[in-house]
Amino acid sequence: MVSSVTNLGRSGVFDWMVQRVSAYVLAIYTIFLLGFVVSTDLTYETWAGLFSQNWFRIFSLAAFIALGAHAWVGLWTITTDYIKKALPRFLVQALCGAAMFVYLIWGIEILWGL
Repeated sequence: MVSSVTNLGRSGVFDWMVQRVSAYVLAIYTIFLLGFVVSTDLTYETWAGLFSQNWFRIFSLAAFIALGAHAWVGLWTITTDYIKKALPRFLVQALCGAAMFVYLIWGIEILWGL
């Protein structure tokens, strides 16, 4: 069993729930976007109109957060399985965590124009 400071004291059940809930959020978001693209005449005005609505911005933000959580649990699992030494594992996890944080902030900035 790997004990790592980057697990933040979570349990396997918690990680499993994060993976499942985030997968559902991402699936619903993907299905909605595919349905929107297929069912509308996609122009810049319709796309901008969709993203100008607050409910869709919140939905997109939930998808960004779900993507980050889903990726973190997956990357944590992969790194603890395949990188056995603590320092290299921590460095890879820190790099991945920093990248996910940057992508999340970047996504928020794009959505809300902060």
